[in-house]
Amino acid sequence: MTVTTEPHGTEPAAAFTELYGTAPEGVWAAPGRVNLIGEYTDFNDGFVLPLALPHTARAAASRRTDGRLRLHSSDVPGGVVSLRVDELAPHSGHGWAAYPAGVLWALREAGHPVTGADIALTSTVPTGAGLSSSAALEVVTALALNDLFELGLSAAELAVLAQRAENDFVGVPCGIMDQMASACCTDGHALHLDTRDLTPRQVPFDLAARGLTLLVVDTRVKHALGDGAYAQRRAACEEGARLLSLPALRDLPHDGLDTALTTLARSGAGESVIRCVRHVVGENRRVEQVVALLDAGDVRSAGPLLDEGHRSLRDDLRVSCPELDLAVATAQKAGALGARMTGGGFGGSAIVLVEEAAADAVATAVTEEFAAAGHAAPGIFAAVPSAGARRLG
Repeated sequence: MTVTTEPHGTEPAAAFTELYGTAPEGVWAAPGRVNLIGEYTDFNDGFVLPLALPHTARAAASRRTDGRLRLHSSDVPGGVVSLRVDELAPHSGHGWAAYPAGVLWALREAGHPVTGADIALTSTVPTGAGLSSSAALEVVTALALNDLFELGLSAAELAVLAQRAENDFVGVPCGIMDQMASACCTDGHALHLDTRDLTPRQVPFDLAARGLTLLVVDTRVKHALGDGAYAQRRAACEEGARLLSLPALRDLPHDGLDTALTTLARSGAGESVIRCVRHVVGENRRVEQVVALLDAGDVRSAGPLLDEGHRSLRDDLRVSCPELDLAVATAQKAGALGARMTGGGFGGSAIVLVEEAAADAVATAVTEEFAAAGHAAPGIFAAVPSAGARRLG
């Protein structure tokens, strides 16, 4: 098989004109992301290392002054969703439209004078694949409204408001990584982010120059982080920090992990709390180790850390699934340098670090193993570190 890199989608400006009868004031894009390492660390004030994908959510939009928000997605069946901005309220439904509507709500809650908009949306970010399709939708809406109403907010400020939309309006207790990656990543780099103070560092990540490829394997197993499993892991992490009298698990150094786990066991902490603490502390260390390798130009040596990360997500956090495990094991057997699930888990995608010359062979092996196991064919593409949210026109 041939690994693809560039997604193709519909043009939102034409859809906008057809829907609303006039040309939009502008068109914006915000990417999905894939996380190289650093899973379930962002809501623990920890470290992450995502990169933006070439896959984007795009919005064509214009201002309204009559207090109405009209939304349409070319990727979802149905017509225009029309809402009153002064009637927007958390947990009020609206399906997919809750994500952009929540952004407008968050902006207004923060005191920004957003009086309504017409928005036509389209996306090439696979949904339910652990690649932050929802964050891309939120961030592109936030950027469009920021420009249209001349709010002057920074990319990081828009990311925080987009996260609030997902947390408080939609009701998904996600951390800040996805929105920051979509808003702040740069072309050719991974984003080393301290999620406590949102300090970003752009780390060069030019795999092609080193003869390497990072494959994304979309298992086609849909995940839904609003179903409670994600929230349970977050609650277990927070309970661990409370029992250890820490502000967050980020404050537990790796060399103190064994002592901390003994303390938790003696305090009567549940097994799930102990496992979550072990994962988060180990994962924070893996992020720092991978960043050090990238800085040293030794990307290949990051492969075993990806493998280690998958074992931790599978065995300690228990957020993997048979399809993800099969993708990872098959890629490893076929010669990958390293592989792991990425994103929130319970389905979604895996990443595979592989020599460029072996990328097609690894992709073929994974596809054949999925067929032999009776699974749907996976979607496989090369992750190209791309630009964050931006105005297109």
